[in-house]
Amino acid sequence: MGYRRGMFTGLVQHAGRIVSIEPSPAGKRLSVDAAGWDHRPGHGESISVSGCCLTLAAHEPADASGRAGVLAFDVIPQTLSLTTLGARTPGDRVNLERSLTASDLMGGHLVQGHVDGVGVVEGVVTEGEWRVRVRPPAELMRYMVPQGSVAIEGVSLTLAGVSDVGDASGRAGWIEVALIPTTLELTTLGDLRPGDRVNIEADVLAKTIAHQVERALAWRRNAESTDAAR
Repeated sequence: MGYRRGMFTGLVQHAGRIVSIEPSPAGKRLSVDAAGWDHRPGHGESISVSGCCLTLAAHEPADASGRAGVLAFDVIPQTLSLTTLGARTPGDRVNLERSLTASDLMGGHLVQGHVDGVGVVEGVVTEGEWRVRVRPPAELMRYMVPQGSVAIEGVSLTLAGVSDVGDASGRAGWIEVALIPTTLELTTLGDLRPGDRVNIEADVLAKTIAHQVERALAWRRNAESTDAAR
């Protein structure tokens, strides 16, 4: 979510650390230390910050080569309220990915950087296969397909488990992802603990198909109602 559109693949390139979050005319100025990232950012480009597409407003290079140092983003109130960025504090780690170019390989899946909702981590299993269970907002469950794709905190993942069944408290179903050692090493997902909130972006293909099917069914119902009234 930002001022310019970018496309991403969900393969995190660096884990930066928030330096400061200050008030700005746009909402908040978020500064992230990206030292060690070999990307050479340009003013105004789109960068995914833990799954949120943000526009680079200012940049302090790490060295004379222009490699990433401190990156600054203006985050609008809507993004702050609809994602986890509004609750971030200095010292927090965030996942970073530059936007795709026409020559890039599609290593993950198409990620827009438009967060659909914030989920809550229900459980983390670290023995044997590392798994994280997340409870997304109820309205997102229709896009969660077993073995399908999802972006959590900007990381492209495969859904290892999906349950549409809620619990006695009325909460929605859950999703589960398996994390490999490389993902744990290169992203912030290894830091997740029960109760943590995470940005979720559903697969754009699943959203498109669901939207078109719902439109077609609504059109059919309207047509049948019109015919019956004649």
